[in-house]
Amino acid sequence: MGRSTRSVRRTWRLVGVTVSLAALAATAACSGAQWRAPGQSGPGGSSDSPPPPSASALQVKPSANARDVSPAAPVTVEISNGTLESVAVTNPEGRAVKGAFDAAKSTWTNSEELGYNKTYKITAVGVGADGQRHDHTSTFSTVKPKNFTLPYLRANAGTLLDGGKFGVGQIIVAWFDEIVPNKAAAEKSLVVTTDPVVEGAWRWMDGHEAQWRPKSYWPAGTKVTVEAKVYGKHLGGGLWGQEDRKASFTIGQSKIAIADSKTHRMKVYIDGKQVRRINGRDVTAGIPISMGKGGYETTPRGTRVDYWTRSGPHVVTLKYEVYRMTSASFGITDKNSPNYYDEKIKKSIRISGAGEFMHLADWNIPAHGVRNTSHGCINIAPAYIYWVYSQFGAGDIVDVRHTPMKLPYNDGLGGWVMSFDEWKKGSALD
Repeated sequence: MGRSTRSVRRTWRLVGVTVSLAALAATAACSGAQWRAPGQSGPGGSSDSPPPPSASALQVKPSANARDVSPAAPVTVEISNGTLESVAVTNPEGRAVKGAFDAAKSTWTNSEELGYNKTYKITAVGVGADGQRHDHTSTFSTVKPKNFTLPYLRANAGTLLDGGKFGVGQIIVAWFDEIVPNKAAAEKSLVVTTDPVVEGAWRWMDGHEAQWRPKSYWPAGTKVTVEAKVYGKHLGGGLWGQEDRKASFTIGQSKIAIADSKTHRMKVYIDGKQVRRINGRDVTAGIPISMGKGGYETTPRGTRVDYWTRSGPHVVTLKYEVYRMTSASFGITDKNSPNYYDEKIKKSIRISGAGEFMHLADWNIPAHGVRNTSHGCINIAPAYIYWVYSQFGAGDIVDVRHTPMKLPYNDGLGGWVMSFDEWKKGSALD
């Protein structure tokens, strides 16, 4: 019984296959189509085999015989539908320019900058998926500038930014050693990166110098990097960037002094808290000071000078253990003039480009906290100036109040005297 049953089932399966094939043939006949095995050509000669590979092509930039190419422009060799076997870019001395292929070896790009006023040779070999071999040889030449400019990234006229720690009022200075005809092109090359993110903007002081300030004083601890990516950039009038520059620095504690011409006192705040004792002395009311006495005088050359301390936030720039101060710096050279002086002053802290300082003034201590007697500086007694000198440095703020003369924005680092909206109007970019 078991054998007979298995034979019947086997027969049924074979019959089923026969029926299915017959049905398929009938269906095909009704549709007018002919059945064929995969890969077999039909009546029209069509096939399911893959199409032939697309044609390969080799592209090279800069193009053959290109002239006046920026040395910062990338050199690229690329093959479509294929693989690069070799690429060499050589300078006039025959030295190879460094570069690398991508993972697929379909693109080569230089990783080494080119030089100005040089001719380079490109040789490349690639093989396409279509079997086509591509042999390429060409040359191009880079631009020959009429002149170069080198940027300097400064905290002030005597201090570079890189690696330093500066106060919350520090303004970034980018100074070019040649007058820049195209300020917009130069400004595009200047990049400021901060951690945390801080809003700020550039403003041009003149043809040489652009300054960047935050919207408000820096947060303490901010890490800052500034780059002048000028190499290979045309800055107008045949002037090209000579070399890129980069500087990184950190913002230190908030140190702000507020010097009041009416009260003849200067209050000091560190990290927002007022300093109330210095060397055991109570300074809650402020350090006794004497500021600019005011008034005017005409020099022998007809220049009118005044003796006011300028109002507004001043940024500390440089410090000197001893600094020679003379009235000749602003035109008073007559020794018979009551305003003539030529002295070596100790513990001098510069707060403006025009010559305002905080400094030791032990010759007029009776005036400190009482009346203004200086030619424009902030006079401080020995009991306090040594502490002030040790605490204040580049980038810290000395905010002068209640004098009739305002600090010009372009006097040293005077940019804090204007609103941020006004400051931004000095940018060369829209």
